[in-house]
Amino acid sequence: MAHPPPQAKDGATPKAPKIRERQKSRTREKIAKAAFELFSSRGITFTTTLHIARRAGVSHGSVFAHFPTKQDLVVSVIQKYAARMVERIHELAEAGAGLRPVLQAHLAGLSQYEPFYANLITEGPILPADVRLTLLAIQSAVSFHLAEAAEAEARQARLKPVRLDLLFNTWIGLLHHFLANRDLFAPGKSVLAARGEELIDHFLGLLRPG
Repeated sequence: MAHPPPQAKDGATPKAPKIRERQKSRTREKIAKAAFELFSSRGITFTTTLHIARRAGVSHGSVFAHFPTKQDLVVSVIQKYAARMVERIHELAEAGAGLRPVLQAHLAGLSQYEPFYANLITEGPILPADVRLTLLAIQSAVSFHLAEAAEAEARQARLKPVRLDLLFNTWIGLLHHFLANRDLFAPGKSVLAARGEELIDHFLGLLRPG
């Protein structure tokens, strides 16, 4: 004779909490995905929690049930997608030994999130400190691989003497300038796809001796 599943005092089966947790996790993921898409298309500061709720197909209150403030949501989303960018940059950069492969890895890692990253750097100065720290974490990952490659090429006399901090800041400044002004340099297109190799060639041309 079959027996009914054991029930908790409130009448719920033991599986119910797990189901609720999965539902909460799915809702949280929907909200984060909607936020990422809107941060990429509208910008971070111009996206409201109401916009995000509508895109995610949830109530406005659900957004705050998962993220008490918009800043919490912004930081969570940026940290999540920044971590993916950093991981991808690490994967690609470790496959190459020279400066060009590292620079190509940087652009390849960013290209998957280009609109989001472009808005992040454009709006960075007015975003919360936690967000700016996340952006620095991305840059730190690139700086590490760039320094390794530069030191290797310097030992082979393939690089002019240059301070590593200036080396990195020159590259990141050039890249960010083009991304922040993408409407001028590649209107309606991906800056990285349209101008990426040109930027790498120009940057390396500044560093090669002779």
